[in-house]
Amino acid sequence: MIKKQKKYHHGDLKTALVRAGLEILETEGRAALTLRAIAARAGVSHTAPKNHFDGLHGLLAAIAAEGFRMHAAEMRRGVEGMPAGRARLDAATEGYVRFAQEHPALFSLMFSPSFDRNATKELQEAGAESYAVLSSIAKGLEWPKTPVTGDPRQDQQRTEMMLWSLVHGYAILFLSNRMPRDADGAPVFSVLDVMPRFDYGPDV
Repeated sequence: MIKKQKKYHHGDLKTALVRAGLEILETEGRAALTLRAIAARAGVSHTAPKNHFDGLHGLLAAIAAEGFRMHAAEMRRGVEGMPAGRARLDAATEGYVRFAQEHPALFSLMFSPSFDRNATKELQEAGAESYAVLSSIAKGLEWPKTPVTGDPRQDQQRTEMMLWSLVHGYAILFLSNRMPRDADGAPVFSVLDVMPRFDYGPDV
């Protein structure tokens, strides 16, 4: 749950606007995100955002960037103290899906096609921070029946994309209500239920 800010502190307008946008996104949805609404929530004039952002598009990119940082933190929180290997994989993928479940509107904005993932340097760096967690988890992961190209970097990238596709696909299916569910609405299968029992190499 995004903690609601109490008031805007002079000198920290950019952060205040991003936090206000996160609050609106979580409580009212994407359609309610306007510059005027965000400024009002932050307690400033509707012209104030222009001092820090290139219109609504720039502010949305900043909100998405904060989402990626939160996303990375959620995955890292799951792997702290975990030994190398399958336990870290399970914890990180659970953190990935848990974030999507707890912040569906923000998760949708983060991967929205409405702006390029490299729209701003901040968004690019935040996205890379999130991806780096998955990349570290994928290192050394062995996928049965997957041919080896002989190019270690290409093989690593393919493993990262396979892992990302699986966990992100699960999250999207859950959010779009395409996942089989029990009578009480809970998913029949967790992400770990559908995650193949892939192993790590001897050096991990």
